[in-house]
Amino acid sequence: MSAEEPLRRPSDPAPDRRREFAEEARAERPDLARLCLLICAVADPAVTEHDLVEADVELDRLAGLVPYGTRHTGAWKEELAALLGVREGFEGVPADYQRLESSLLHEVLRRRRGLPILLSVVWMEVARRAGAPVYGLGLPGHFVVGFGDPADLDLVDPFAGGRAMTAEDAELLVASATGEALDRSMLRPAEPGAIVLRILGNIRAWATPRPERSDVALWAVDLALLLPSHPARLRYERAELLVQRGAFLTGAAEMEAYAEIMDAVDPESADAIRHRAQAARARLN
Repeated sequence: MSAEEPLRRPSDPAPDRRREFAEEARAERPDLARLCLLICAVADPAVTEHDLVEADVELDRLAGLVPYGTRHTGAWKEELAALLGVREGFEGVPADYQRLESSLLHEVLRRRRGLPILLSVVWMEVARRAGAPVYGLGLPGHFVVGFGDPADLDLVDPFAGGRAMTAEDAELLVASATGEALDRSMLRPAEPGAIVLRILGNIRAWATPRPERSDVALWAVDLALLLPSHPARLRYERAELLVQRGAFLTGAAEMEAYAEIMDAVDPESADAIRHRAQAARARLN
């Protein structure tokens, strides 16, 4: 991307960020940072391409501060913790869970605060650009970053400023979140699409107890549906949001379409969904 935003004439159409998001999500190798920044642009239409480029340049700048010799020493955890956790002040606090900005990459880069998964995205993007063998690990209830061979569980917690984690730490984290033992299936590195789906899920979770922000929940669902892989139930969630926002006919129609899908796997649930669709249509009277 160019550091200069091209001048746009008043007659030029505004960028279609959702289309850009869909195209990037379906690319052979999706760019995680770009997907996260496109979420920012959908969240706030005032965000310009220049803002997105600035955020990308900041990730490049941070990567340039990683000592070049780290490629030979392999001390990625120590160097990145010193840079990102101490010098640059990236970390999380409990209050971050109550802020939508904590899920928006450009705001996380500005505030140096965010949810575990967004702070992990910062770590991953900086580390990747510096040449590190880095990956994200979406443990239940908490997202962390790993280096090297995933089987070695060489992990750090960006939310804690880059605190090193042992395999035992990961087991305790999973047990506290789920009450169950760590399963090896939880240790597969997360692909960009799965990371973005989880970020959008966090945004929906933020909006759910705030009915006045159903607009946020709706665009988060819409973006999630553009990902190549997503839960089918998101379509029902979208229909419910439409009804909540007063689009009774459209919401009811989408409920009925989802009920047809459910007929084959759960007829009882499909019938219940049709009843909700009828109730939505009745609200027009």
